[in-house]
Amino acid sequence: MSRWLRRIRGALLMGLTWAMVWLPAGLLIGFIVDPDGTMDEPWILVGTLPGFLAGVIFSVVLGIAAGRRKLDELSVAKVAGWGAGAGLLLGSFALLAGDHGPDAPRVLPLDLLIISAITMLSAISAAGSLMLARKSERRGLTEIGAAMPELVVDEREQEELPASRR
Repeated sequence: MSRWLRRIRGALLMGLTWAMVWLPAGLLIGFIVDPDGTMDEPWILVGTLPGFLAGVIFSVVLGIAAGRRKLDELSVAKVAGWGAGAGLLLGSFALLAGDHGPDAPRVLPLDLLIISAITMLSAISAAGSLMLARKSERRGLTEIGAAMPELVVDEREQEELPASRR
């Protein structure tokens, strides 16, 4: 698989992982804002969509900022800072892309609350991602199939294989 395809796959998997981690936050917001369930809102998407986007943005930021450094060379604080930057970027984009018509009310404290919540969740998720990656690296699980035993084909089985598969 080419290097770019691996990076895209990694960014999408990071986004899916963060989406699953952020899912309870969306449900919690739904329980607070709509305790009786009268609003017709998909509260699951309130947590998972920003989590997915923040995970993908963090993966891009990590790829640019970390370069070719190994996980052992990265500090948790630095990675958390990069995660906070990704969250700030996502939260600011949502604020800037919103409705700015003359009749649209601007609620600055609410906007700042949303941006700070996304930034904080991104920083925590980034630090958690690094710690999880370090733990899996220590256990030797960073390579796909690392835990798979090596298959050995004896001579009798080798003779049964077609010539193209030897």
